[in-house]
Amino acid sequence: MRNYQKELEVLLQAIKERADEQGTVPRLLLHSCCAPCSSYVLEYLSGFFAITVFYYNPNIGAREEYEKRTAEQERLILELPERILESGEGRRLYPIGFIRGPYEPEVFYRAAKGLEDVPEGGERCRKCFELRLRKAAEFAKAGGFDYFCTTLSISPLKKAGVLMEIGERLAEEYGVAYLPSDFKKKNGYKRSVEWSAQLGLYRQDYCGCVFSVREAGRGEGRHAVD
Repeated sequence: MRNYQKELEVLLQAIKERADEQGTVPRLLLHSCCAPCSSYVLEYLSGFFAITVFYYNPNIGAREEYEKRTAEQERLILELPERILESGEGRRLYPIGFIRGPYEPEVFYRAAKGLEDVPEGGERCRKCFELRLRKAAEFAKAGGFDYFCTTLSISPLKKAGVLMEIGERLAEEYGVAYLPSDFKKKNGYKRSVEWSAQLGLYRQDYCGCVFSVREAGRGEGRHAVD
């Protein structure tokens, strides 16, 4: 069984050595599902890559919810670097940019057609992962990025193997490397919770789609709470 975290550590060491010797910094397009999940990932990777956060999540049905989560993502990018530097560890920190993806829930509904009643974590979710990663791969290729990946693997409910399979298949299709990753490792999820508390981030309790809301028994249209 592959150990994605070990693969990432080997790659990061090679990137660090190249940066030290040649001054070259690779560019990473990081698809983010939300600010809380991206917090640890940005802390972890911003010393190795010039990162651009790509916020594209058409699974979020309510426009108000989408706007709220997007605003929190932008706030995190503004506030997190200073907090990291305040740690006093003397670490390097490369720029973090932001791309706001289009709000197009109709794309998700087309992908989910016929799968509305599939339990959370099944084929509907897999299709959702793929449409978000495909859009990320498209932007990564168009923008000349060296790597792309997603923050989704930080969730204890998301299988890194599924995301890696999709990401690596798209990497072959678009010609941009997919970063090996399982961000829940090394207490990544725990660290994201800590950052959420420190920065007062809005921490939703569902992925965003109306089907997850319905399955959780909250009723369509109700928003998540912190």
